[in-house]
Amino acid sequence: MNLEEIQRMKQRFRIIGNSPEMNRAIDVAIQVAPTDLTVLITGESGAGKDVFPRIIHENSLRKTKKFLAVNCGAIPEGTIDSELFGHIKGAFTNAISDRKGYFGEADGGTIFLDEVAELPLATQARLLRVLESGEFIRVGSSTVEKTDVRIVAATNVDLLKAIEQGRFREDLFYRLSTIPIKVPPLRERGADVQLLFRKFAADCAEKYRMPAIQLTEDAKQMLMTYHWPGNVRQLKNITEQISIMATQRVITADMLHEYLPDRRTSMLPMLAGGQRQENSFENEREILYKVLFDMRRDITDLKAQVNSMSQNQQPVQQPVSIITPDEGTTVQNVAPRRNSSVDDDIQDTEVYVEETLSLDEVEKDMIKRALAKHGGKRRGAAADLNISERTLYRKIKEYNLE
Repeated sequence: MNLEEIQRMKQRFRIIGNSPEMNRAIDVAIQVAPTDLTVLITGESGAGKDVFPRIIHENSLRKTKKFLAVNCGAIPEGTIDSELFGHIKGAFTNAISDRKGYFGEADGGTIFLDEVAELPLATQARLLRVLESGEFIRVGSSTVEKTDVRIVAATNVDLLKAIEQGRFREDLFYRLSTIPIKVPPLRERGADVQLLFRKFAADCAEKYRMPAIQLTEDAKQMLMTYHWPGNVRQLKNITEQISIMATQRVITADMLHEYLPDRRTSMLPMLAGGQRQENSFENEREILYKVLFDMRRDITDLKAQVNSMSQNQQPVQQPVSIITPDEGTTVQNVAPRRNSSVDDDIQDTEVYVEETLSLDEVEKDMIKRALAKHGGKRRGAAADLNISERTLYRKIKEYNLE
């Protein structure tokens, strides 16, 4: 491992940290850059995967050619083939002219396919053909075209699990992962957390012309032991929050704790914005199940408390007056139901919640809240919900939330 070359790359691309895992990832990127081998970058969301395609391209023989970064999760499924491979005039309603597409535009250069696991299966097949033969066909055309591009892909999804679930092609996985690069999560980078905090604090102080915040020793320890589900992106966000909101410039552990989301009590793991761990969930549908099960448990607990209270009370028989709506007459001496009516009401409430609070309704409400929070902007809402923009776009269409 050439530490001098690694340090030069860090300075050039503004990478902060000295952890062995990060140094190893940078070293692999430097070694593979002069070749045309396909690279697959894996790591959690917010860990800093996007800098590695730049390192690879800028140190390759293609550095004078185009570098195109494509977020596969942000392109609607209906247009992604046109975006990647282009189309001819008249291929569909809005195709008023020919379009090259990214693979045509980047001929001779490098394409970075971020969130590659979000590609539809049909598009995966077309991408596989490009990798195998350099050939593709524009939408609406029958002419085979050639392209010479270097592909670097990235994902925060476990592609082996996606293959098992039928969501990703196994042959494409092996084509993409010729050279794998794993970017370590922030929690595994040791003292890099403190270096990054100081960097973000200094940048914020310079930007807003204020003294930089500093941490006490106990706050530094808390910073080091926190899980950081959102990785570097979350650390930067929290550092900026504290810099702006805190009235003191020396931050204690108690003060820092107020800005760190508690993973154990967070209602929705997706809002933490990080990689799911052993006690979390594989997808948003399972999270919704968890929410409903928690509500069911709360209702059951409430029902048990009411039962306990009703058993300690004596039944009271009082006449009840009922006014019939059609005749206006009053009927006396109608005995009320037994005290267990409260229990019946709770039971009715439980049935009502189970019948009306469907998964779709909860999901729809969560999406509406996220969109409202970000002023209708899908990128921010998708980040909060920890789903891709393309998935959010599909959900918006499904629930008619446009």
